[in-house]
Amino acid sequence: MLRKLFWLFFCSIQYLYAQKAPDTVRIGCYIINIHDLDFRKEEYVARFWLWTVQKSVIEKASDAIEIPNAKEFHIDNEIHDSLDSRNWYQFKIQATMTQKWNISNFPFDKQTLQILIENPQFDAQSLIFLPDTSGKSFDPNLEVAGWKITNFKVKTRINRYNTTFGDYTAPKNESNYAQFAIVIDIKRDAWGLFFKLFLGMYVAFAISYVSFFIDPSHAEPRFGLPVGGLFAGVGNKYVIDSYLPEGSTLTIVDWLHGLTFIMIFVIIAFSALSLRQDDSGLEKLSNLTDKVLAWLVGGTYVIFNLVFILMALKNV
Repeated sequence: MLRKLFWLFFCSIQYLYAQKAPDTVRIGCYIINIHDLDFRKEEYVARFWLWTVQKSVIEKASDAIEIPNAKEFHIDNEIHDSLDSRNWYQFKIQATMTQKWNISNFPFDKQTLQILIENPQFDAQSLIFLPDTSGKSFDPNLEVAGWKITNFKVKTRINRYNTTFGDYTAPKNESNYAQFAIVIDIKRDAWGLFFKLFLGMYVAFAISYVSFFIDPSHAEPRFGLPVGGLFAGVGNKYVIDSYLPEGSTLTIVDWLHGLTFIMIFVIIAFSALSLRQDDSGLEKLSNLTDKVLAWLVGGTYVIFNLVFILMALKNV
């Protein structure tokens, strides 16, 4: 009799546990394409397949899929089938993702893209994710224009919200939801873009630098070249800034342009000194000033350029 009571108690506990056990959803993805990386708008577009194998039934896909870090997304295709008495769903999704770009080392930068998937209908007590890591998670022919994919992984975790979303019966002022994360590390093919972006700046400096080899008596070209170079450098800075998001962080773009502006100002200042020496009859001293400053300014500019670029490469 005691054994029967124990057996009934054990079965009851198992039943209650089975009732409360969360639905373990096997979830996976296949990235088709990533494109339209926009640094100014802080976004990119991802197209991918997402699938789940679960006990629960999805009545409406848009209610069962949430991408918290997407600006917008839509489901282009939906397939439902059964697999070993479980529901098997496949969704083809296109999402415009928000992305906080790290531009401190631009254009020698690397970025981490994340696509986060949740099911807003069930919290972590009712549903948990198990990542499907079988096979490839992205198209082997996938290319992100101007970038190299250095790492790709999928993982699951519990995402905690510090709110109950109005559920006053919740024991704590928080809600926990299962989250599936697609993490893609990319590194920019930098050198081609670097020369395209900074060619105007280097030409501006070169134009200014030529003034050292003009006789101080020719005041108009002596001062006109560096002033023109300064305007060209400022214009180049505005062009690059229009490509990048607004922010207070100093980037290699700021450092290189700042160096260029300082060097051009030094050229203008010492051109004035050289002109004054020439007007005072100190032609030899004026020529010596030009020669010394030509070496000093040119050498300083090259060295600091190398330092800033090597620092950026080291941090990548």
